[in-house]
Amino acid sequence: MTEKRTPKLDELQKGKWPSFVTEMKRAAVKSPAAAELVQLLEKSYEERKGHWKHGGIVGVKGYGGGVIGRYTDVPEEFPNLAEFHTMRLNQPAGWFYNTKSLRDLCDIWEKHGSGLTNFHGSTGDIIMLGMTTEHIQPAFDEFSEAGFDLGGSGSDLRTPSCCVGPARCEHACYDTLEACHDITNEFQDELHRPMWPYKFKIKFSGCANDCTASIARSDCSVIGTWRDTLRIDQNEVKAYVEAGLDIQAAVCDKCPTRALKFDYKNNELNVIPEDCSRCMHCINVMPKAIQPGKEKGATILLGGKSTIVQSAFMAWVIVPFMKMEGDYEEFKDLMRRIWEWWDENGKTRERIGETIYRLGMGKFLREVGLPPVPQMVFRPRANPYVFWPQDEIEK
Repeated sequence: MTEKRTPKLDELQKGKWPSFVTEMKRAAVKSPAAAELVQLLEKSYEERKGHWKHGGIVGVKGYGGGVIGRYTDVPEEFPNLAEFHTMRLNQPAGWFYNTKSLRDLCDIWEKHGSGLTNFHGSTGDIIMLGMTTEHIQPAFDEFSEAGFDLGGSGSDLRTPSCCVGPARCEHACYDTLEACHDITNEFQDELHRPMWPYKFKIKFSGCANDCTASIARSDCSVIGTWRDTLRIDQNEVKAYVEAGLDIQAAVCDKCPTRALKFDYKNNELNVIPEDCSRCMHCINVMPKAIQPGKEKGATILLGGKSTIVQSAFMAWVIVPFMKMEGDYEEFKDLMRRIWEWWDENGKTRERIGETIYRLGMGKFLREVGLPPVPQMVFRPRANPYVFWPQDEIEK
């Protein structure tokens, strides 16, 4: 294909930041599909119209997800994009790779696809962008031989992902890497064979800093926390004072529940345990002086998502504290009960949060077997009426 000018894409290469356009043009040197993709994107910017369509089912033997069909609606103009399928690969927990694994992935992909990748998709997968139908099974076979499996796509469990956790972060309240790996292996059927009303994402964050942004981007957020109280090293508090930190202004005044009190006379910091919301602000400002409590676990939240049927949701707390260790059987059992309820009650393309919103949190909690707790309540009731379920009235 004769190289054409791309003035609109060229604008995206200006400035000091890396540009995806630059990488696409580099791939275009060796890949006809990548070269045509550059031209198609320029055409889309010029016309303010996307030129992709869905159609047909593509995949590998034994799997219902992991490969997404992509076709251009102008194949006569861009024949190398007539089929431009995407393959998702399940990433290692915490996105840890060695160079050999990365080179193996790239070698296989240049052999079977466009050479374009996305590290990583919003769920965490390694995204392989652009292959023809005839290459899907051979590429999967080679990726499998290299130790990689497909990720999730369609109405199934999407690939679980986690923050770097205890591998590089002292704030982690549970082993996010181990939890993500174990639970991914446990739910292979749910990951590879779509069977639900719509997709379901699980993200693991080791603390309330929530480095996977799970509370807004996943149906189930597993966010590390502690059940006891903050640990405060008063000698380190004094060291922060000597270094010039205004603890009252930088920490106490910004505590959302005013749970911290600073004693100016003795240069000591104290916490009111029952008022602490475990938001991590004080720990982030004074990491040498303040640490999470010793009794660590996770808060389980449900329902976060982007706009689909309803508007975007932040997740609700459904379990304030759960130990995340051993075989994670308590968490796995909870997931199975939630999925069974959603499968029975959800509508097509309705996320779990939207099903709960439509039918009510009370119905969800009763039928899944979760006790209501104060952490689920955003604010006290605004009306004086209390409605009792019929079975409780009869009792």
